[in-house]
Amino acid sequence: MLTVSEEQFKKNSTTTVVVGMSGGVDSSVTALVLKKQGYQVVGLFMKNWEEKDENGVCRSSFEYEDVVKVCQKIDIPYYSVEFVKEYWDHVFTHFLAEYAAGYTPNPDILCNREIKFNVFLKKALSLGADYLATGHYAQNLIKEGQNHLVKGKDQGKDQSYFLYTLKKETLAQVLFPIGQIEKPIVRAIAKEYDLATHSKKDSTGICFIGERNFKKFLSQYLQAQPGVIETLDGKKVGEHSGVVYYTLGQRKGLGLGGEGESWYVVAKDLKRNVLYAERGEKHPALYTDHLIANELTWVAGTPPSSFPFRCKAKTRYRQSDQPCTVSWIEASDGSERVKVDFDLPQRSVTPRQSVVFYDGDVCLGGGMIEGTGPSYFEQNRALPEGVIV
Repeated sequence: MLTVSEEQFKKNSTTTVVVGMSGGVDSSVTALVLKKQGYQVVGLFMKNWEEKDENGVCRSSFEYEDVVKVCQKIDIPYYSVEFVKEYWDHVFTHFLAEYAAGYTPNPDILCNREIKFNVFLKKALSLGADYLATGHYAQNLIKEGQNHLVKGKDQGKDQSYFLYTLKKETLAQVLFPIGQIEKPIVRAIAKEYDLATHSKKDSTGICFIGERNFKKFLSQYLQAQPGVIETLDGKKVGEHSGVVYYTLGQRKGLGLGGEGESWYVVAKDLKRNVLYAERGEKHPALYTDHLIANELTWVAGTPPSSFPFRCKAKTRYRQSDQPCTVSWIEASDGSERVKVDFDLPQRSVTPRQSVVFYDGDVCLGGGMIEGTGPSYFEQNRALPEGVIV
């Protein structure tokens, strides 16, 4: 299944690749594939969080044990490095500040930019690596001498959304060996080679921290006050445990019942400590036509063409690509901003989440959502037919 020709081995045997080993099946198969292709492979485990969970278990120690098992099985050297301070300073403090301000941050994107493809990449190169490889479901393709970030073959697992901040210069030092493999095949390979992680569940939860009782975890760092849940016309319908714990479009965990459609978070008022909710996943307060984005990053270093340009975009990981027009906003202060006008109304566009742009399967880059246009509720407009939830 993973045969390698003698010519490939001769070509690759002098190339050293450090693999970011997480203790999961994806990074395990990444290391195996590279080893079978003839590269000199080194496993490197990152420890970025040292707190024990609510059960008194230090998750990283168990993950490292699996890394050791896999590396010994495929006969590659392995090491562990610690970036606890860097993670705290550049990811977790930002994560907390965003929540304290009433936003819902995405730590995976920041973690990729600041840790995995910054300090970790530098560490790998300092050890003599020619490349850093990770188990991301994305592809790094070279066209006309330039590196392009492309969606993974397994569209259901594609992780390019989380990698949009990578520049072409960084991509030139990075490999995504399983980006051309679908997840079921990855697991089948792991099982075929009897890797300890072959049946291990995919990791979820906060980047490098893992699954936790979220409210309990955040309460250790943030002081949130209980308050009321109101409808947009001011009617009290329930109580919340702290505005910071909720995000726009959220349905679960509101504690609101009764007959009729489910309740959804449609707005947050941090000053008044009020959470606003309305019934129905197609309530017009959840939808908007456009957004404004800043903190722009382009994989190629510059936008793909002159403004305005047409492309597709997504404002959350699991969303399907949405056709849109991206226009430049002239600002007297010199700041870089774009306006993204969607062909169809978009649901639960959330400030401080990321909007990521695509040309087909090629990820062009993205930016941070600074704000949104008025909702259909504010405009007193009805949603058009065929709106996709």
